[in-house]
Amino acid sequence: MTLHDLNMLPKVQLRQELLKCCGSSAWVEKVMNFFPIEDLVELLDDAEEEWYKCSQEDWKEAFSHHPMIGDIDSLKKKFASTANWAMGEQSGTSSASEETIKALVKGNKEYQYKFGYIFIVCATGKSADEMLTLLESRLLNDPEKEIEIAADEQNKITRLRLQKLLDK
Repeated sequence: MTLHDLNMLPKVQLRQELLKCCGSSAWVEKVMNFFPIEDLVELLDDAEEEWYKCSQEDWKEAFSHHPMIGDIDSLKKKFASTANWAMGEQSGTSSASEETIKALVKGNKEYQYKFGYIFIVCATGKSADEMLTLLESRLLNDPEKEIEIAADEQNKITRLRLQKLLDK
């Protein structure tokens, strides 16, 4: 899709496309106000600025639109609209050992119990072992620090997805 195509979408469709990039409805509404947009750099800058104006609850809503790292079944079912992107982003888990996958599942459960949302990491280019190391180190964070890190990771994911949206 080109930027022109995105600018020409009816509001309902534009909303759906933006939700694929970031699952925060508040963020989507804020970003929709910038359309029509002149270029990708402007879109990325505006999107990031609005992301950091969102509340922690808005951030958690966005996190809830991601499958847990390594949860392929969930990717195929619950997250069908973004499954191709997420599978590509999480491709580092496809060659992971069973031991690493089990450790990721266990760590994800501990993380969700401690922080109340799933572990968010911009997985693009990372191996399963790298993600596991990040997960284990972030489990040591206090909730205030971790929500900021998770928000930064979501911002990276959103930026990549906005670029992919326009690379179709």
